Amino acid sequence: IKLPGVMASTSKTPLQSRNLPWVEKYRPQKLDDLISHRDILSTIQRFVREDRLPHLLLYGPPGTGKTSTILACARQLYKDKEFNSMVLELNASDDRGIDVVRGPILSFASTRTIFKKGFKLVILDEADAMTQDAQNALRRVIEKFTENTRFCLICNYLSKIIPALQSRCTRFRFGPLSADQMIPRLRHVIQEESIDITEDGMKAIVTLSSGDMRRSLNVLQSTSMAYGKVTEDSVYTCTGQPLRSDIANILDWCLNKDFTSAYKQILQLKTLKGLALHDILTELHLLVHRVDFPPATRMTLLVKLADVEHRLASGTDEKIQLSSMVGAFQEVRDLVVSEAS
Repeated sequence: IKLPGVMASTSKTPLQSRNLPWVEKYRPQKLDDLISHRDILSTIQRFVREDRLPHLLLYGPPGTGKTSTILACARQLYKDKEFNSMVLELNASDDRGIDVVRGPILSFASTRTIFKKGFKLVILDEADAMTQDAQNALRRVIEKFTENTRFCLICNYLSKIIPALQSRCTRFRFGPLSADQMIPRLRHVIQEESIDITEDGMKAIVTLSSGDMRRSLNVLQSTSMAYGKVTEDSVYTCTGQPLRSDIANILDWCLNKDFTSAYKQILQLKTLKGLALHDILTELHLLVHRVDFPPATRMTLLVKLADVEHRLASGTDEKIQLSSMVGAFQEVRDLVVSEAS
């Protein structure tokens, strides 16, 4: 007997897809849907077409399409009904110590499938979180069962994967996405969700996400839900980043006002808008390169700002570091003035 409740949960209702985060709702389902790294995709397509898929190692920053690529590849290789029996996916939230490599992974890789030629696929997402022992145990498993199983390791940091595993896999680097690649995909989501967005709002999302497609979709979703209209100001406010106008004001105060009033005004702005000094520093650093300082002076200032950032990372007091930052600008200003006179 089929219960109506069970039917409702399995059928793809519009309500179900509406409640999904956009990151999952618009995740590419086929290799052709992916928007970036055409060279990598065409190589993988050829491997799949010729049935010569090697062990893969996909690495690069988050949100660049590594997991989507291998899942789309798996969907192309296997039909829906055989997907679960042919693909084993484990990520950092699963236990992947040495016992799991010797147990479930080994037993999955070693068993052959009846009535189905071809290989199984083991996807180890976030493989850089695996212990050294587990990675060493995996070496032999990969070699021993190459005949009927392919492994795909996905990680952010290649240096965290032991050289022995790297040499057994074909490596592909997924770099951050360019604005030209992200904007068409964002426009597709905006059209589907009928979002009211301005041109500068779009630019702000692309700038803030710095090549991470997942982050850009999350920022777009949270801003459109919080403010209705997505503008540059609403994007920066929603993500807690300082506005460009605020950064310009901070730079102006640091260079043109005396120490006390500059320090007080920045502290007031920081408290009012809940800004982190680290974010202010990052944005100021970009502006410093645009200000016409003499080269030696600019280098002195950048070294001082780097020191402040390093001390912040060590967990020091923000107010003291803020005064240090303002002091650095004042010192550089006095240097410029004395050189000019």
